[in-house]
Amino acid sequence: MNYSKKILITGGAGFIGSHVVRHFVNTYPEYKIYNLDFLTYAGNKENLTDIQLKDNYSFVKGDIVDHVFINSLFQKEQFDGVIHLAAESHVDRSISDPMAFVKTNIIGTVNLLNAAKEVWKENLNDKLFYHISTDEVYGSLDEGGFFLETTSYDPQSPYSASKASSDHFVRAYQNTYKLPIIVSNCSNNYGPNQFPEKLIPVCIDKIQNMEEIPVYGKGENIRDWLYVHDHVTAIDSIFHNGKLGDTYNIGGFNEWKNIDLVKLLCQIMDKKLDRDTGTSEKLITFVTDRAGHDLRYAIDANKLSSELNWKPSVTFEIGLEKTVDWYLDNKVWIDNIKSGSYLEA
Repeated sequence: MNYSKKILITGGAGFIGSHVVRHFVNTYPEYKIYNLDFLTYAGNKENLTDIQLKDNYSFVKGDIVDHVFINSLFQKEQFDGVIHLAAESHVDRSISDPMAFVKTNIIGTVNLLNAAKEVWKENLNDKLFYHISTDEVYGSLDEGGFFLETTSYDPQSPYSASKASSDHFVRAYQNTYKLPIIVSNCSNNYGPNQFPEKLIPVCIDKIQNMEEIPVYGKGENIRDWLYVHDHVTAIDSIFHNGKLGDTYNIGGFNEWKNIDLVKLLCQIMDKKLDRDTGTSEKLITFVTDRAGHDLRYAIDANKLSSELNWKPSVTFEIGLEKTVDWYLDNKVWIDNIKSGSYLEA
């Protein structure tokens, strides 16, 4: 079949990436979708078993840090577009091993940029390098204000510093080489298939097993939460209709203190597990705060909303309930991650 576009999605076996891959494979059968993932601890092919046999889907195992491999892949497949999600993304891991974040998030991104630049140098028409980033590059907010696309960068952790650097490289390649790029910075995602080191899946698992729920500090840190399926529709809109060279902030218009989020999860879980109200909340345990822990993130997504007519589709309460239902219905998925058997798939 002759496909109208050949799109490379990096990190497509991870949490957000797998939802993006599934959406593009199912929504655009005229596109050939290549899922490039190195299948590190956060990559899980079980996230995509429902589409693995689709004609317009191809999985490629490889490391974006390997520039020889990346150059060869681009030369062979001649991609029309890149949606770059592959990244080390856990702040605690960046504190203990910052070099892993430098390699993947900075060097890996530059390798992809170089490969795209080389393959597209004769014809930039209808090409796009779309780089997915995070609101953490902006640093920390006080009680007032929101992150805008024009907010100055002020990363506070090795993770956010590595993502800020990759953002700068992407924009530099547009300015220097005229590479067609778009950048988006998103708030905290939640939903099905999230690796159980992040706050919401950790809490769901701890509550289910009647174990202590660890909450940093006093739980006063504030985050803007975005349902992963809404992030995917935003990515789709930006990829197809975004303005070249622009930045789009993607947020849920949905700020929650960590402690309030955890208490809401406890209420939902008590109901789902038929426990007395308040049972799960007794499991909350406050632990020493994370080094360099930003107080508040809050995205102003009005540019995306006004220019591309995007808005979140679900309230946080509904999205959180859908997420809880998924984890309760997919205990085998969690068990496979805990045992490590998913790495052998």
